[in-house]
Amino acid sequence: MGAKRRGATTPVLAGKKRGKRQALAELGDILRDTALRERAAEAWAHREQLRHEVAAVEPAPFRHGVIPGFLAGAAFAEELRDELLGLDFRGRCNDLLSLRQSEELGESSEPHVAALRHALCEEFRPWLSAVTQIELEPTIDISCAKYEYTDVLLCHDDELEGRRIAFILYLVPPWEKRDGGTLDLYSTDEHFQPQQIVKSLVPSWNTLVFFEVSPVSFHQVSEVLSEKKCRLSVSGWFHGPSTVRSARCIEAPLPRSPHISYNHEILYEWISLVYLGMDSQAQIQEEFEERSEILLKDFLKKEKYQLLCEALENKDIRWSSQGPANKRLYETAEEDSLPDILDKFLQFLRSEALFLLLSNFTGLKLHFLAPSDEDEDAGEGKATDTTRHSSPKPEQEEAEHYADSKPHQPDQPDNVSEAQDSKTQNGSSTPVCAGELRRWTHGHYTLVHDTQATEFALDLLFFCGCEGEEQRAKQL
Repeated sequence: MGAKRRGATTPVLAGKKRGKRQALAELGDILRDTALRERAAEAWAHREQLRHEVAAVEPAPFRHGVIPGFLAGAAFAEELRDELLGLDFRGRCNDLLSLRQSEELGESSEPHVAALRHALCEEFRPWLSAVTQIELEPTIDISCAKYEYTDVLLCHDDELEGRRIAFILYLVPPWEKRDGGTLDLYSTDEHFQPQQIVKSLVPSWNTLVFFEVSPVSFHQVSEVLSEKKCRLSVSGWFHGPSTVRSARCIEAPLPRSPHISYNHEILYEWISLVYLGMDSQAQIQEEFEERSEILLKDFLKKEKYQLLCEALENKDIRWSSQGPANKRLYETAEEDSLPDILDKFLQFLRSEALFLLLSNFTGLKLHFLAPSDEDEDAGEGKATDTTRHSSPKPEQEEAEHYADSKPHQPDQPDNVSEAQDSKTQNGSSTPVCAGELRRWTHGHYTLVHDTQATEFALDLLFFCGCEGEEQRAKQL
């Protein structure tokens, strides 16, 4: 978030370039009402609410304003919309967003775009500075975005060096909440992390929304649900003196624990036999070392898999939503509410035998019997036979004691597991694991974020109830 913004350009008067007809953007009555401007400034400064037919200032969940009828001329707004729709848009799609966006419009010579940019910088900026008491620079970042069916922009705060006020001008057809595409505003906790959506602004034709960019200005554009309407908007930021930012909240990692002492028999109980042969394990390791990932189909025995899927439908399982929304949104199960078959499956995932099998699959040293890099250099890097081992008694007792001291931790995996080397007090290497049983539905996600720690770990994902997803993905 500390990257420098792209260089903004000095605004130019509209219609100055040869071959382009002139256009003039006139803004609404709000800019000419001195008394209303002073009332808006007072409400902004004291974090109070102001409601007026031509403007509104709101203090919660963070300071923002709404100006309906922002452009005075209906004809200009319609011509601006048509001009914007004629621009070249590029699709953007990543973990945070899905939309189509124009190039930066700071130097666009399109007459209505240039006229709008001039009005924003020369007329609206002084009004905004007077209301917010922020000395805003006479330049802006500005672009156009199209959100169509299923497009979305997930939770974020807009913070970037110099950004002080964000704005969005909507040029949409008649729009209802059921069409999606609302601007959702989040409340925050004591650590400045988003908690929940407390306000949703429905886009409206020729309405401008602005808000203060701050550590708590978390917002999102909800998924567009209309298959026919286009959510068209012009948006950007006014810049000013940078403010002191609070330190980013660092989350505590999921609790980790060593393996549970189960021998190889648990593998035969759960895993398809094809994966337990030494030749198969060697082939899997070779592919994993080449690609750093591998997909093992039909990994569990069919009857076990069916039992798991049935158990996951149990209404007695307690699920809780996980956040914060700028990092993730999904549900996790409370382990003490799980049916017996799911509880046993979690023990299988934590088992010593599976640690060793994963070592054979990956070449990583996730068990003391697994060969180390030094062993491989000496020509001893073959897979270890998972059916002929038992841990020394002291390690069994230590592992059992550690597991018993934290029985059924709610962060152990059904579909996500991490195993990594953790140094103990005596300097030895003790692999540990952590994870969650997650439930995913429409609208759930995880995001890459600035405070995400980088570490060496093995990610293990096991999916239930995803039949048909691959085929649907191919059809998209």
